[in-house]
Amino acid sequence: MAIVFPTLNHPLRVPLSAEIHSRPPIRLEAPERITHLGIFGRNEPEENKTVGVQTQLLADLCIHFGVTPPVVEAKYFFHDFGRFRLKWEGHSEFSSFTFVSSVHSDSKPEGLFERMPSEELPHEWLLRLQGKLMVATHIVLESGAMPSDEAVPHMRRLFEGNPIVGCEASQAAQVWTDFQIHASGFVRFVVRDAGLKGQQAGRLVQRILEIETYRKMAMLGLPNAQRSSPMLNIIEAELASQTAAMVDMDKTGHKGDEEGMAEEQLLLERITSLAARLEQLAVDNSYRFSASNAYFKLVHSRIEELRERRIEGVPTISEFMQRRLTPAMNTCLSTDRRQKTLAERIANTNSLLRTRVGIRQEQQNNQILQSMNKRAAQQLRLQQAVEGLSVVAVSYYLVGLVSYAGKALKAAGLHIDTDLVTGISLPVLALLVWVGLRQMKKNLS
Repeated sequence: MAIVFPTLNHPLRVPLSAEIHSRPPIRLEAPERITHLGIFGRNEPEENKTVGVQTQLLADLCIHFGVTPPVVEAKYFFHDFGRFRLKWEGHSEFSSFTFVSSVHSDSKPEGLFERMPSEELPHEWLLRLQGKLMVATHIVLESGAMPSDEAVPHMRRLFEGNPIVGCEASQAAQVWTDFQIHASGFVRFVVRDAGLKGQQAGRLVQRILEIETYRKMAMLGLPNAQRSSPMLNIIEAELASQTAAMVDMDKTGHKGDEEGMAEEQLLLERITSLAARLEQLAVDNSYRFSASNAYFKLVHSRIEELRERRIEGVPTISEFMQRRLTPAMNTCLSTDRRQKTLAERIANTNSLLRTRVGIRQEQQNNQILQSMNKRAAQQLRLQQAVEGLSVVAVSYYLVGLVSYAGKALKAAGLHIDTDLVTGISLPVLALLVWVGLRQMKKNLS
């Protein structure tokens, strides 16, 4: 049954399916000249504008050549401008412009990179890339491979005597470069097609451009690592100093509670400050380091896809990256690990110090409770003393009332010995008062 109702589709089914096919390689047939520009920056609108910076650069270029620009939401664009073919791709941190033109091969090495597509670009448009150009690459795609004994000296002359890197790629091509920025401002590659089929040439050139682009993007983490190293040294030294101060406090444990508490609170504030500084540093570096690691993995992935074979006498691209790029990435990774390790050490020190402060506070609380218990015991004894006095006082007043009552009865004509009655009533009343106070206290408690 055919699916003829669009409403049956999930809202993301078609976009996700199109995403897989949205960045195909350019179809290339030697001889070709390729200029590749990587423009750094997110596709976010500038002030008082609604179109992203990268999209606006593409739109301005299209308008200059009388071509309708793509929609604002586009992340991929391809068009044949006549003078050249343009492939534009938008990425999270940069966009890439790949210009391709077909020209006749120049047998002279010094003229091989003269007629490049970059010469067709408007000067005003190039000036808008001020401070944004991250990658600038020229690729010459030539037909026919050369024997290695002829190719090596020829390529050394072509790359102005610089140390060259080369390999056989995709089983039917040779790739040559020096990874140097030449006087023109471009890194140069030479790809010699020795029988590539179908779209192999386009895929090979795309992998080379991605290797160069992702190599530069991966290197963005190195300045962060170099700037962070002195700051980490300072934080590490301060942490060692504060830890030593904690040890000294253990050795000189004769200080009073208030003085010791003040010192521990001061140490806690300093360690908390170290934790805040390190956290700020980690926030500044975490995205850059993770992005560099992701780009580094992409570089290795693209190199593996080249299926390199050695050309005698020159290092391969994989060997070059292993010697030049890997140490820089290891520096970023080691700095990232050092940040995390130092954060754990600070957290452990902070936890130990907080435990010390908590123990000291508990000791002070115990002392306060003991003091309160002593006061309660004193109040109890005082209460018991007051209770005895209360029995005496109340008994005294009751005996006085009995004495007055006896005198009144005697005055009324009854023969009563008031002194005897008073004496007999005294222990009885005192016992009754004592029993009454005890019962009242029991009821209250």
